[in-house]
Order: sequence, then C-alpha cells, then structure tokens
Amino acid sequence: MELDFERCYRAVDSRDQRFDGWFYTGVTSTGIYCRPSCPAMTPKRHNVRFFPSAAAAQGAGLRACRRCRPDAAPGSPQWDVRADVVGRAMRLIADGVVDRDGVPGLAARLGYTERHLHRMLRAELGAGPLALARAQRAQTARILIETTGLGMAEVAFAAGFGSVRQFNDTVREVYAAAPSELRDARGRAPVAGGPGTIALRLAYRPPLHAAALLDFLALRALPGVEEVRDGTYRRGLRLPHGGAEVALTPAAGHVAATLRLADMRDLAPAVARCRRLLDLDADPAAVDGTLAADPALARLVAAEPGIRVPRAVDGFEMLVRAIVGQQVSVTSARTTLTHLLPPPQPPAPGSGDQPEGSGRRDGRVGWGRGFPTAEEVLGIADGGFRMPVGRRETIRAAARAVVDGELDLDPGGDREETVRRLLAVPGIGAWTAGYVAMRALGDPDVQLHTDLAVRRGAAALGLPDAPLTLDAYAERWRPWRSYAVIRLWRAA
Repeated sequence: MELDFERCYRAVDSRDQRFDGWFYTGVTSTGIYCRPSCPAMTPKRHNVRFFPSAAAAQGAGLRACRRCRPDAAPGSPQWDVRADVVGRAMRLIADGVVDRDGVPGLAARLGYTERHLHRMLRAELGAGPLALARAQRAQTARILIETTGLGMAEVAFAAGFGSVRQFNDTVREVYAAAPSELRDARGRAPVAGGPGTIALRLAYRPPLHAAALLDFLALRALPGVEEVRDGTYRRGLRLPHGGAEVALTPAAGHVAATLRLADMRDLAPAVARCRRLLDLDADPAAVDGTLAADPALARLVAAEPGIRVPRAVDGFEMLVRAIVGQQVSVTSARTTLTHLLPPPQPPAPGSGDQPEGSGRRDGRVGWGRGFPTAEEVLGIADGGFRMPVGRRETIRAAARAVVDGELDLDPGGDREETVRRLLAVPGIGAWTAGYVAMRALGDPDVQLHTDLAVRRGAAALGLPDAPLTLDAYAERWRPWRSYAVIRLWRAA
C-alpha cells in the first residue's frame, strides 16, 4: 500500500489521532514503532519509515512503543469497509480464523490459493497472513498477561501460540520484554469478576455519538440476550469455543469492555465482534465530512457528530431480525423474536447458586444466552414461530442455506455474492438484503430508499420521500449512504 511520506510525517508531527490505525511510524534510531499520535518527541525525517500494519513494522525488526501502545490503536477503517479480498482477509484474521484453521483455512474461506493470498497481503500490508496473525496473537497475549492471573503457559495457548517457547520468543521480540516483566510493569491485580473475566479498553477515533448507539440497541434489545442499562450495553455471545458475556460502556476516547469468557481462546474473536457491533473502526471525520456537504444533513451532522452504524456480532442473528422486521414496527418485531429464544436453563444440580450474570461452561452464560444458531432455529417446531407461515418458511430456508454453507454471513464473506444469494431465497427482497448488508456485512454504502422510517426522516428534513426520487438524491451521500440511513432514522 502506497504511503505518502509527507502526509504521514505531517500527521506524526501534529500527533493527529485521526490517523491512528491507518499507518504505523517506525523509528530506526530507537528500533521502535509507534502510533502517529505518540506523545514522544517527533523523530527526525531520516530516521522514520512508515508501515501499513503493525506486522510489517515487526517484520522490519521493530518493537512496539511502550508509551503509545500501537498494538492497541483503533483498527484501520480501510480494512473495515473494503469489500475486496484483502479487506475480507483482515476481518477474518481479526476474528481468529488463522489461529483456528491455519492459513489453508483462511485461503479456502476466501477462495484463493495460499500463495496468491500471501502475495496480495504482502503487497497491501507488507506482511503475510502468518505475520498478521502473529501480531494479533502478541496483542492478545499482552491483554491476558496484564488483566488476568493466568499462568504463562495458559496465556500462551489461550492466545493461540503453538508452544510456550514460541510465546516467549514472540513477546520478547514484539515488546522487548519477557512476559513476566510485562505483568510486573503493569502491577495490576486480576480483574474482579472471577475466572475468565477480562477488562480492556476498545479505542476509537473521536467523535463517537454514544447515545445514538445505545438508543438504537436499547430499542431493539431482546430480553435474555441483551440489555441497555445505566449507559452500558450487555449481551451474550456465541463464540467458536463457547459462550461469553460482554458489557460495553462508552467513555471518553474509548469503550470500556468487560468480557467473561468460557474459553480464553475466544478473546480475539470476542474483541473483534464487539468492535464490529459498535462500528469502532469507522473514520467519522470522513463520513461526517461527506454528509455535511449536503445542506439538508449539515445541521444534523453539526448537532450529532460521530454517528455510527450499529452492526452485528452474528450474521445469522441479523438475518433473522431482518426477516422478522419486514413491514412491521420495531416493537412488534422484538416481541416476535422473543418467542424464538429458548428459556433460560437453571443451574445443574449440585453446581451451587448461579446468580444473574454468573459464568457457566455450558455455552449459556448467565442471562446472556446468545441468539439461537441456524441449527437450533431449524429445530424449532411450527408453534414456536409466532408469525405468518410464509415468514416462518423464509427463516427456515435461510437457516438451511447457512447450515449448508450456501450463505456466508461472516465478516469475511463476499458482499455482492451474499446479497445475490439472499435475494434468491423466497421471501427475501431488496430491503431485507440491504439491511443485512449494512448491519451484518458492514457495507457502508447501503441506501434503504423503500424503508418507511427512512422516507419519514427524509420528509422531515424537506428531502424527496418517494422511493425512486430519494434513491437518486442519495447518490450525493456515496460512499457513506448507510450512515445517512441512520441519521434519517433518527430524524424520523
């Protein structure tokens, strides 16, 4: 990926936080790499190199700065929104696919040979899939070292390393310190909440309109799966190795996250899904700059900067929500969805009291049960669907497509192909496919011009509200029409 030296150096010289995660600054005289916003003295030009990824900087023999902690910077918005193979690969790597399935599994998911995938990633990011996954493992290891009381061998395997020796060597190389030194330097006691509980900060690029996110999620919260209370969003997650609970509280400059995991190997995918849910890797300056150029939206952007697109932790869950939400109110859809949820399971005999919020190892974690999987939905009897027969059969057809591998709703799925396959399912039209593309697949440029609330919001702002006319008008909002949809919903 081409990095313009002058532009990057100006960002470093001004310590501009907006560029954190876009690139990394390598300082050859000190052997470290930093965020653009690092508070340290600006290095001299002849000592600076710029890298498109932390893995590329590590591959050049540089270690992470202990002051600005570049491995904890916001993710690059470029890889978050790009729909090409490299963007899809980065999202899958962040979700832990390489750790679980190796590079062959990643290449198979993307439909390319390992050699060609390696070549594309090297060209764009300066590092191959193994190096990118290794950089993520190092970050996961640091979080576990600093926030848990796990032994170092447990940390090594939970972070995805194949051996303790590999873990020790990587941590020393990336942080220039032994794992035990990192733990001693932080001086933290394990997080309150018991085994499997981790507290960390999820960075983002300001501004973040937290109230809009929480309002949106609260209105659609499913009892027993999620809730919004006292400025915190809580929900259950289904992760590759077990269940989890997460509590997310927006704060100044970060979102405080408390995770309770049934299996520590799920830390990286849990973090990736939380970031995706709150759209934390977005570039609000770019989005708001485009939308504010339209006089009809300029006042809204000025009043509420940093509006994000609330996304999803599970693609199939979002697909079911979209199908149930066809031509009904949000409240009605939520009531219907509640009937699909399994009842809470009581603690096993002899296991002791399990108060609300307590962790369990059976895949259900406290009140946060997680949404049913496609397999579980196929097992629900007709009476469990409190909806018209046609809609019930649409959900079943979609679930079968997911189980059979015909529908890929994961963050690394091909957006255009997924939308095409969604439209082939009887009962799924353009609105449903667009809603899924926006919230599950992360497409930043979806215009739901037939949506009643979108049309009402447009009318409230004096914009054309006839579907075809509104669709044509929305061309000026490209490539951020999904963010315009959220603002129109709020204006309704």
